[in-house]
Amino acid sequence: MSENKPGATLDVRGLFCPIPIVKLVEEVKKHPTGTVIEVLATDPGTVADIPAWAKSSGNEVLDSKKEENVIKFLIKKIK
Repeated sequence: MSENKPGATLDVRGLFCPIPIVKLVEEVKKHPTGTVIEVLATDPGTVADIPAWAKSSGNEVLDSKKEENVIKFLIKKIK
């Protein structure tokens, strides 16, 4: 398995702050340390919110990119 291959996908498209972060926190709790979670979002606020959450929670943003209207993040659970 590739280090950046998602072990789970969280689809929060169409949801707005703070719901994408709330759902991400719930999703991260379900998985063991080291799991990579792909997050699919449409709220432009997630571009700042998800990296800020990762930094404050001790997790890591491996990648983020925008494809058409979807913002994709790869989050690695560290804690």
